Amino acid sequence: MSLRIGHGYDIHRTAPGRALVLGGVKFEADFGLLGHSDADCVTHAICDAFLGAAGLPDIGNFFPDTDPQWSGVDSQILLRRVIGVLRENGWTPVNLDATVIAEKPRISSRIAEMKAALAASTGLPSSAIGVKATTNEGTGELGRGLAIAAHAVALIEKA
Repeated sequence: MSLRIGHGYDIHRTAPGRALVLGGVKFEADFGLLGHSDADCVTHAICDAFLGAAGLPDIGNFFPDTDPQWSGVDSQILLRRVIGVLRENGWTPVNLDATVIAEKPRISSRIAEMKAALAASTGLPSSAIGVKATTNEGTGELGRGLAIAAHAVALIEKA
């Protein structure tokens, strides 16, 4: 058996008039994230973690922001496609762990929903998915609420 670990990172600026989606869950907020798709930075970081673990190109290679078919797309669709690409290359997801960095909204009460959405898209049990939230303690653009970021780590295996 061969195991590999990958890391992903994504950040999007906040923008009024957009829906806020994190880890496949829509949050009530007076802002969303700016991006070509639904701008779900948590799911984008997870996609890159899985792709990186398999030694494949990043999410932008598979879903370029210059391609109109990905405009406004639900990032869970992208994640399901990434999992398909992994499987086509002989890899199986084992687990993932993500950290959301946001001053607002409060994430902790929605973590179970995020884990359920990510489990549905990856085929992993919720118990194999970690989601945590932290703030940037008021520092930088993240700390001023001008952006939300996420880090993710994924483990994959090939028999």
